[in-house]
Amino acid sequence: MPFDMNLVQRGARLRRSPFFQATQRHGAKAYTVYNHMLFPIRFADFEEEYWHLINHVTLWDVAVERQVEIIGPDAFAFTNMLTPRDLSRCAVGQGRYVVITAEDGGIINDPVLLRLGENHFWLALADSDVLLWARGFALNSGLRVEIREADVSPLQVQGPKAKEVVGALFGDAVVRLRYYHFVETVLDGIPVVVTRTGWTGEVGYEIYLRDGNRGDELWERIMEAGRPHEIRPTGPCDIRRIEAGILNWGADMTLGNNVYEVGLDYLVDEGKQSDYIGREALARIKAEGATRKLAGIEIEGDRIEMNSVAWRVKSGGDTVGRCTSAIYSPRLKKNIGYAMVPAEYSAVGTQLRVKMSGIGERRATVVPKPFIDPKKEIPKT
Repeated sequence: MPFDMNLVQRGARLRRSPFFQATQRHGAKAYTVYNHMLFPIRFADFEEEYWHLINHVTLWDVAVERQVEIIGPDAFAFTNMLTPRDLSRCAVGQGRYVVITAEDGGIINDPVLLRLGENHFWLALADSDVLLWARGFALNSGLRVEIREADVSPLQVQGPKAKEVVGALFGDAVVRLRYYHFVETVLDGIPVVVTRTGWTGEVGYEIYLRDGNRGDELWERIMEAGRPHEIRPTGPCDIRRIEAGILNWGADMTLGNNVYEVGLDYLVDEGKQSDYIGREALARIKAEGATRKLAGIEIEGDRIEMNSVAWRVKSGGDTVGRCTSAIYSPRLKKNIGYAMVPAEYSAVGTQLRVKMSGIGERRATVVPKPFIDPKKEIPKT
């Protein structure tokens, strides 16, 4: 039986992806709402999906990563003002993980940016309204740009056998794409962009559908190519992304955080010549030092389920911060997560306590992150 959408929606306000019927047909068991769309988050047990990602290959409907498209004579200058990254270093055919910053240095979003032309960009969004932010900034910027939501819907093919699946679909040239590079191509007449990216820390690709009427065809074509490699549709794997040190906007960082707090300061190109929104604020924060930090933690005791609220983090009897994401890692056989704490509590080895809803307090220790593959060698292989 298809998942009963009345459990999460009443009326037609929430949009469905071009792959929605396929996810229903293949047995999606749960959905959430992300960027005003329905997002399938589970087809089986979460840990079962985790092991399949680690050992085989998985297919995700991530069409909720809506694409803000920026074009026009001044598109490069405009897009370059949205982020601390120096986009002059991003060639056509390349992508970048970027942050979109507010005037106070806050993180509005952390999209993957693709440069399709000298003045043609896509921003693949986390769950916040960058389209409205960008259009508001453009209004009085004096720059000649057009900003819209493109008819583009990505899928992710992730796992150690992803190369075999992509090779069967597109050939060796696409398999050989370097990390964060992409190619525009067609598959059985279906227009797509294929990128060497993903949200897993595993080998992976994203296939961006450019015609929303052909979602079902693309889904089944990928499943057919993946069948010899045991491909399965799954939801996004929080276990693996936490192991990999990947952050989730809205949980681990919000508009109230800056890059220096959450460990994304490498996304600020200090030598960038041109101005961008938030530059003065970020320079001040760097000079003064961040007063709080997002630390990696290990939590003692029996395995936990992922937190649905931010748990309180304590030192002695005082609440000093919050645990933003926490989960059990089957490979590490440990409970791991992130804690936003005052900077003085973020040093490796610091002892804390986490007060977990319905469980009580447990000891926790600050540890290095990422928890697995700190040099990100796996996704680059």
